[in-house]
Amino acid sequence: MTEQDPLESGKQSAAEEALSYIEDGMTIGLGSGSTVYWLLENLGKRVSKGLKVKGVPSSVKTEKLADKFGIPLTSFHDIQELDLAIDGADEVDDYLNLIKGGGGSLVREKIVIEASKHVIIIGDESKLVKGLGNRPLPIEVIRFGWEVTCRKITRVGAECSLRLEGSHPFISDNGNYILDCDFPTITHPASLHEQLTSLAGVVETGLFVNSADQVILGKENNIRFLERSK
Repeated sequence: MTEQDPLESGKQSAAEEALSYIEDGMTIGLGSGSTVYWLLENLGKRVSKGLKVKGVPSSVKTEKLADKFGIPLTSFHDIQELDLAIDGADEVDDYLNLIKGGGGSLVREKIVIEASKHVIIIGDESKLVKGLGNRPLPIEVIRFGWEVTCRKITRVGAECSLRLEGSHPFISDNGNYILDCDFPTITHPASLHEQLTSLAGVVETGLFVNSADQVILGKENNIRFLERSK
């Protein structure tokens, strides 16, 4: 990180603030993404000084980073519920609806979030938008017949493209493809999510509705907090 990179500074500030919510003995859902990287690095330092926590990673990449930073891990084979989940997002609106999945881990992220008592989303200030849909919506689909699934999604109103990694299709941690779907501004994320998940071949969408309890957005010298209305 450099002083000339205010977005990266914001990510680090948000991650450091989120650390204050982690208590000794907690089991934590560990999200994915560039902001979560800072969380994992700093959490590892606290673990090395005696903090006792266990984490459930939401992606293979996060699992490897947690191992690198010395964060003990567990799984849903051994626990049923998480005390806290901390994750990033690609977009956040004023109602705390989210678009996630830029890294391709949306399915596992959603499972971890739904198993958590409390969910904190962290990011830099650029993640806050007036309406979702400024970036393409990731949709995980099974590989068989993905072309058919893509055409069905197009009829819903999106322009879709298969996510690539180099010259080959990107493969999710679950062995599926990701379609990046460019919708106009998404005004009704819950109903769009239901419409999309009703299509054969769709595994999950990157729309996270009623998922976040708090959002922490970092700016270079400031923190902005958003909370779900009770």
